[in-house]
Amino acid sequence: MSKRAVLEVIALDAEDAVAAQGGGADRLELVTDMAADGLTPPRETFAKIRAAVDIPLRVMLRLTDGFVVDGPAPRGADSLVDAARGLRAEGADEFVFGFLDADGSPDLVTVERLIAELDGCSWTFHRAIDHAADRDALRKRLADLPGLDTYLTAGSPAGVDSGLPTLLSEAADAERGEAGYGQRLMAGGGLRLAHLPVLRAAGVAAFHIGGAARPAGWSGPVEADAVRVWREALDA
Repeated sequence: MSKRAVLEVIALDAEDAVAAQGGGADRLELVTDMAADGLTPPRETFAKIRAAVDIPLRVMLRLTDGFVVDGPAPRGADSLVDAARGLRAEGADEFVFGFLDADGSPDLVTVERLIAELDGCSWTFHRAIDHAADRDALRKRLADLPGLDTYLTAGSPAGVDSGLPTLLSEAADAERGEAGYGQRLMAGGGLRLAHLPVLRAAGVAAFHIGGAARPAGWSGPVEADAVRVWREALDA
């Protein structure tokens, strides 16, 4: 395909970021604490990474494991808004977040509070969509929110192996111009190289990797050669 696919890599620190960019990543997702599936990194970490690389950085806004925001700090929406404000002051201008209510519907109160704080920044609705009660209804409710340009999704809570049919169906909906499917679909969550040909053939043009960029596991760093394998596969 002629259109270059976007490759996003999770980075925990500046060392990861430099290796990912060196291997051909187009964008980084910045998080901390992968034991909780990725939480908001400190402002200082963002600043060090921003100084180390020149590719776009999307910063996670998520303070606890799970996708439901309730109760006082540090779980509350006020704390998320404070975190967003601090990162904006540090220069962050792209973000990743997504929250559901207890029924699995989008938590529009929290999401809209963050959007107001971000004041036009681009953002990704992350894998909370894979835990939604109704994916199609979620997309339609969020379709016109300012700044939303990407859904990061495996198609299933269990990962791309299980979610591949859903990803292919949503790629087809996007191709047809269905309402709610105008944002970029970024495949990620247990993504394997073997998934790429069928996803690319369906028109998916954005991909997200985490552990796949770390041959030594999450206790080890991103390695440029591991990222390069994905870059070359996507460019083939």
